[in-house]
Amino acid sequence: MRITMEKAYKLLAKAQNISHTQAKTLIDKGLVLACGKRLHVARALLPEHVVFEVRKEFAPMVLFEDKDCLALDKPPFVVSEDLLRGISLELINRLDKETSGVILLGTHAFKQRAVAAYQQKQVYKEYRAVVCGLLKDEQTIDAPILTRKGTKAYSVVSDKGQSAITHIEPLEYRNNKTLLKIITHTGRTHQIRVHLAHIGFPILGDVCYGGRSSERIMLHALKLELLGYHFHSPLPKIFMD
Repeated sequence: MRITMEKAYKLLAKAQNISHTQAKTLIDKGLVLACGKRLHVARALLPEHVVFEVRKEFAPMVLFEDKDCLALDKPPFVVSEDLLRGISLELINRLDKETSGVILLGTHAFKQRAVAAYQQKQVYKEYRAVVCGLLKDEQTIDAPILTRKGTKAYSVVSDKGQSAITHIEPLEYRNNKTLLKIITHTGRTHQIRVHLAHIGFPILGDVCYGGRSSERIMLHALKLELLGYHFHSPLPKIFMD
């Protein structure tokens, strides 16, 4: 029997009774699973009777707010720039779409002070990540990163790149996975993801850099400290499963 194939977004639109544009948006945000696996490409061909699961999109939670800045707990699958809609603040730091955790917005004057703090390396950034396999040794990864810009950014370790330094420390082992404490001393595009892949331990869910498929990229921005502020985002429960 011949199986009829159709583009994923069209099948999703029909199944959910929504427009093609809405279906594409849900897939692009990483909120759609097909047969239990996260769907990455809206135009992927799937059998017409495929079963979809659409995950709920969570709103960012406010961690702190004053007249100068707003710290949010960003859920995964939210684009950093989308947090600026409807407010007159600027992004101080950015997180990849699937990365959760502390993201900071501020006034223009605050951003200027923050940029100076970043340039003077007076910012503390701590993350948590889950990688496949047992990573046993605390270490500092000092490997330059080159970023190629296109429709999507992609970074590689290269002698032609910019200096990038990441410190990692194993915290817990469970089911042949390692929970890592990560401190970055630079801020290159996809730095943590690239460095962990470079040493043979890509982040769980980070299929772009060789990681095993999961419901999300298991990377969380736990702490951000600068200009006398100390922000902390609780570690999501999924990181402890």
